[in-house]
Amino acid sequence: MGVNRRGFLKIAGVTAIGVAGKPCFDILSEAAASSSGDKKNASGKRWAMTIDLKACKGNEGCTKCVDACHSCHNVPDFGNKKDEIKWIWSEPFDRALPNQNHAYAQEAAKKSPVLVMCNHCDNPPCVRVCPTKATFRRDDGIIMMDYHRCIGCRYCVAACPYGSRSFNWREPRDHIDKIDPKFPTRTRGVVEKCNFCAERIVRGKLPACVDVCPEKAMVFGDLNDPESEVRKVLKENYSIRRKPELGTDPEIYYIV
Repeated sequence: MGVNRRGFLKIAGVTAIGVAGKPCFDILSEAAASSSGDKKNASGKRWAMTIDLKACKGNEGCTKCVDACHSCHNVPDFGNKKDEIKWIWSEPFDRALPNQNHAYAQEAAKKSPVLVMCNHCDNPPCVRVCPTKATFRRDDGIIMMDYHRCIGCRYCVAACPYGSRSFNWREPRDHIDKIDPKFPTRTRGVVEKCNFCAERIVRGKLPACVDVCPEKAMVFGDLNDPESEVRKVLKENYSIRRKPELGTDPEIYYIV
């Protein structure tokens, strides 16, 4: 059956409205189209983050970055360590950066809690082991998850050397105080983690944790842009990364 010009314009108009108003989970699903393989990086970007351990006030009880992240991503709170779901959290220096904990390390840094999250590695073991490709690496370096394709095998959890992934042993929706409709909730039996706020980046916004940090201890930007703030911070400061000897090439840099 043919479609006349008026019918075509009507369909095109509806389609355009649908694209403009599509929910966040559609945008996240479409990210698979830019997953990395041998293809050239179409975006030309490589997102990364720096965290200044001396500026971070987590040791004074500040949890604004954690609260903002967990709130906008509907991270459940089960109220116990056994079932805990974490996208961003703090670890003691010697646990987060064990190979940097030598006798002559700066005392200020050693006493600071270290914010940890998914490192969005350039050589991610989690991507290699996922049997369904639910975990994939985008051209811009962000390690994404398609929650609908996750079968809960937890191979990625075992492969990640940073403990950056959480598994929903229980129904998460029952343990979210206020669900944010702009981000998809998960289900029992699904793995989740930090996604570098991909849904905010696509709209030209900073990751939520960076946006709310009162000390501006976190800087996010494009490593491929020599004029970006993240490149300037790395140029002007000494930085370290978590377990670099593993060859995962993490893209979270700690300023000490």
